[in-house]
This record gives sequence, structure tokens and C-alpha cells, in this order.
Amino acid sequence: MKMRREHKVPLSRQAFSIVMENWSAIDDVELVFPSLISNRKLISENAFNTVLRRLGYSGDEVTAHGFRVTASTILNSREHNPDVIEAMLAHQDTNVIRRTYNRTTYWDQRVELMQVWADLCDQFRSL
Repeated sequence: MKMRREHKVPLSRQAFSIVMENWSAIDDVELVFPSLISNRKLISENAFNTVLRRLGYSGDEVTAHGFRVTASTILNSREHNPDVIEAMLAHQDTNVIRRTYNRTTYWDQRVELMQVWADLCDQFRSL
């Protein structure tokens, strides 16, 4: 994480299935998304942007961060809990007092929301 804070991410059934199908092909790697340079470091956002460019998308069309924006916009427009969405995106509350006193991670709600998001992505893919 860019803020050097731990951020645990619940996996949807679809994501878990993809990881389990491919994990045996990865030797001596503890990370799900390791860097190509070192399997002990995380892949960077720039690596994802590079893949998008190689697929033919310009930086004006789509960026890695844009996927986060899209998810937030769609989930907020469907009236999911904004606090859960912000926690899912690892955003800190801008209200310092609220951030100091509210220590919840919204884990159970994030598990549900990740599944909702994965199911929506499946629906979008089939359009």
C-alpha cells in the first residue's frame, strides 16, 4: 500500500477460484501478484498500466486507478454503504476525529460487497 498500511482484501468466489487454479503454477512465491523483478515484492500499479497500453488502450482511455474509480462510482450509485466502499478501497476517513474513534474494518460487509462486485463484473462481461 502506498501509505505503508496493511490492507487485507477479501476475495470473491470468482477471484478465489482463479487464484487456486493458477497457484500451483507459481513456485516459491508467497504473493498473489508478485513483481516480475522480485517475487518478494508486489507488482506495481505501473505494471497494470503497461498491460493496458500493450492491449492498445491509451492513458486517456483507461488507467489502473480508473478501475477503482469505476467500482466506487457503480457501487455508490447502487446505494451500497459508502463507508464500506471507502474501506474496500483502503481510503482513510478525512475526518480525523472519526478516523481516531472508528476503528472498524467493515470486514464482513467488505466480504459481501466484494462478492456483489464480482457478480456485477460477471454480468457486465456477458453483455
